[in-house]
Amino acid sequence: MRGFKGGMFGGGFRTGRKFDAADLQLIILALLSEQPRHGYELIKTLEERSGGFYVPSPGVIYPALTYLEETGLAEVEASGTKKLYRITESGQKRVEENQALVEATLTKLSAIGEKMAHVRRVFGGEDAGDDEGRDSPFGRDAGDVHLARQLLRSALRSKYPWSKAEGARIAAILERAAADIIRGETKAED
Repeated sequence: MRGFKGGMFGGGFRTGRKFDAADLQLIILALLSEQPRHGYELIKTLEERSGGFYVPSPGVIYPALTYLEETGLAEVEASGTKKLYRITESGQKRVEENQALVEATLTKLSAIGEKMAHVRRVFGGEDAGDDEGRDSPFGRDAGDVHLARQLLRSALRSKYPWSKAEGARIAAILERAAADIIRGETKAED
């Protein structure tokens, strides 16, 4: 899968477009093999499975569905003002031929969804009182520091792998933060 290369959260998806057209079509077929769906349902399903990391636009989903219909891999029926898409026998065969790739991609989406949920918990402060924070070398009252460390870790993972220029930018930010910590300066003290 071309879209399934290094990137976000320790490798898996590139930034920007997450899938190329052929990969997205295969994932759509896999979702249609679970049950018939409308285009909007496909968008929401991908958003849910990735924890909000991947939310394809209608401008990506509907052309893919049109292509799948035109190539006989999916069929459509009018359902009021909406179109309901179903996988065809040849579409099912395509999914079966690529089952390992489909499973790996859907598993990766799920794993990213779990990581995104964790990031949301961290941003929401839900993890500040967990056991990991209590075992911190900074003591029991270090919830804010623990939370900030988790945010930093998540931010670094979200940018990895980075280019040489991006690595230099990140290093400069971390060096400034370390220097500020050592000096004991804060914005409030200025």
